[in-house]
Amino acid sequence: MPNETPPVIGYQQEFDLEIVVEKEVDGVGMGVLNDGTPFLNIRGLARMCGVDSAVIVRITNNWDDESAKPREKRIKEIIREQGFDTSVAFFAVVKDGTVNHAIPSHVCMAILEYYAFESNQGSRDQALKSYRVLAKKGLNDFVFAQVGYNPSGSVDISWRQFHDRVSLTADSAPDGYFSIFREIASLIVPMINAGISVGPKIVPDISVGQRWGKKWTAENLESVYGMRLKFEHNYPDYFPQALSNPQHPWCYPDDALAEFRSWLKKEYLKDFFPTYLNGQVKLGKLPAPVGAKMIASTKSKKTLGKL
Repeated sequence: MPNETPPVIGYQQEFDLEIVVEKEVDGVGMGVLNDGTPFLNIRGLARMCGVDSAVIVRITNNWDDESAKPREKRIKEIIREQGFDTSVAFFAVVKDGTVNHAIPSHVCMAILEYYAFESNQGSRDQALKSYRVLAKKGLNDFVFAQVGYNPSGSVDISWRQFHDRVSLTADSAPDGYFSIFREIASLIVPMINAGISVGPKIVPDISVGQRWGKKWTAENLESVYGMRLKFEHNYPDYFPQALSNPQHPWCYPDDALAEFRSWLKKEYLKDFFPTYLNGQVKLGKLPAPVGAKMIASTKSKKTLGKL
């Protein structure tokens, strides 16, 4: 979504908040933060209200002004009438080095209600139309549905991200070759089921690919199975890694598949996977109890037998 001119007050900058999914639908930018908060961006809300985005910027700029205009005071009254807090107009969330302005749903609905029923500024017809749509479904559910988010937890986001990657890599490796990502689905699925947010930050196929590549070179497996090849691999466009699409990882001859699977089960899972998970814990990407649970599960014969 495009960046907006940053409002200077009336916001809370949360460095522990992140955008987990976002999308632009009919010119309306929206998404969900990692705490489950649905939001619209400034231009998206302005479009729904039928006003210029500069109007929404002024509202947020004046949010904490004690001498605020009647407009801002009335919008805050609407928020309080709905039982919500008025201390924050939006969250400033850093993504890819830029600040994104996420206006939470209760603030969006209050501003939209104001322009639908009380203001003579902008297009009241547009605001009223938007309000009626959202009044039926609710802004939260509307955003969740549009961006494909299931609010029951981050695991659902991981499933979507996993399936999106699978879709993009379905036929990317040439015939007669296998890709690491496609082959380790048997590892990724248990990780997601264990509560690990496999996605842009936790990308296990990179770890597996690097370890397997070292084995391939050190043991000169090319002389046994033939040459490995580079192929085009793309991340979903909402992944930060997509900025450098297309990627060009290695794919390997199908003749080496049996050895790869044996190595994955007998060597990687036992010797390297715990190191990888502990590294994610140290980086703050993975809760320690979840990492420990996953490591313990990979040591069980039952789990290993499925891989």
